[in-house]
Amino acid sequence: MEISTPAYPPTNRTQVRRLPKRGVYDKAQVHAILDEGFICHVGFVVDGQPYVIPTAYARSGEQIYIHGSSASRMLRAGAQEIDLCLTVTLVDGLVLARSAFHTSINYRSVVVLGKARLVTDAGEKWEALRSFTNHVIDGRWEQAKQPNDQELKATSVLSLPLDEVSAKIRTGPPIDDEEDYALPIWAGVVPVVQKLGEPLPDGRVLEGIVPPRLAR
Repeated sequence: MEISTPAYPPTNRTQVRRLPKRGVYDKAQVHAILDEGFICHVGFVVDGQPYVIPTAYARSGEQIYIHGSSASRMLRAGAQEIDLCLTVTLVDGLVLARSAFHTSINYRSVVVLGKARLVTDAGEKWEALRSFTNHVIDGRWEQAKQPNDQELKATSVLSLPLDEVSAKIRTGPPIDDEEDYALPIWAGVVPVVQKLGEPLPDGRVLEGIVPPRLAR
């Protein structure tokens, strides 16, 4: 029986070298960051041309599913796998130091490196699409009309394993040079909060239909 380890082992590609004390490899913290975000940026190379594109994603266990037409654009014609770098960043606060040099941002980020594969199994693709939908709004897959065969064929999904992974986190107040603490300049952290607003109907909602429950 395979025993799950609590951390991702650092590799030459994922070892955090600049400010290594901010590096995090703990699986629980990595999963928490991935589960809170819902837009990732994916870097890949096609015919020598590098690209970075934003796209939706969802985590399922130790893999990330990448959604939709973006996935098909990453693959050459007929290819089943592609090397990717996927990043997710959450901004928690603006760190205003007394000096411009030490002004910073509190953030949580994850970098995943690996070879993504095209999901061809119909059952796995169905579960991936369910994960995408419920990752954005919990329970939305069960509320919404689910995809038909034509829509499933038109949608590509990539699966990226969580093998080479690292996180980097900054928290806390600014750290100024000692002599700068005597300057008459405000310093501290301005929190950055992302929240859901009140749902706005599209004008064609049937009478008596209530908005979805807002939970992520």
